[in-house]
Amino acid sequence: MLDADGRGWTRNCGRARRVWAMSTEVLKANAPGAMERALEVLRRGGVVAMPTDTVYGIGVDGFDAAAVEKLYIAKDRPANKAIMLLLGDEEDMAKAAASISSTARRLAERFWPGGLTLVVRGRAELPRNLCAENGTIGLRLPDSDVVRNLVRRFGRPLAVTSANLSGGVNSQTAEMVLADLDGRIDLILDGGATPTSVPSTVLDCTVEPPRVLREGAIGIGQIESELGLELAD
Repeated sequence: MLDADGRGWTRNCGRARRVWAMSTEVLKANAPGAMERALEVLRRGGVVAMPTDTVYGIGVDGFDAAAVEKLYIAKDRPANKAIMLLLGDEEDMAKAAASISSTARRLAERFWPGGLTLVVRGRAELPRNLCAENGTIGLRLPDSDVVRNLVRRFGRPLAVTSANLSGGVNSQTAEMVLADLDGRIDLILDGGATPTSVPSTVLDCTVEPPRVLREGAIGIGQIESELGLELAD
């Protein structure tokens, strides 16, 4: 049975040292200066919580291994679970993917922006603690103006995972994020409640037909209908 983060999607990492922030700052996502503050935190390697189109996530610079490690520490996340990248635009796939199958491109065109994560072969320059042991990486273009604008202005994809302690309930509000992660992350962008508590669907697009790693926001039937075939499980 799949766990909440997707079956068979693992990484290789040693034990991290716990270092908590003194306090967590909370800003309304649409407040003057909030985006600039979030960019400042990301540029110095900090952790920012943000509302996506599924649940709240915590994100860091996806190309900074030390920043990525902070996500594992903040969540008490097991070291064998990889972390996805959130994109600002579909063209950002080329910044992270070494190769993209025609099926992955078709699914991106149909379901992005939205709640579908596509697992592809990652570029060699991605941090080792971000990718799975087999060199794959999950990519998603969320239907969230807050996230997409942040990524666009930051200039590269963000490594993002759900904003809750590992194994806990997915956060739909900034208050829920604060209850779980106060002092463990630098900043929360409060964008109100997210539309769902269901995370994205995750598909391994390095195989044909794609393999379901986690069923979530996008129904498997929708994907099979688009492709005209039955997905592997």
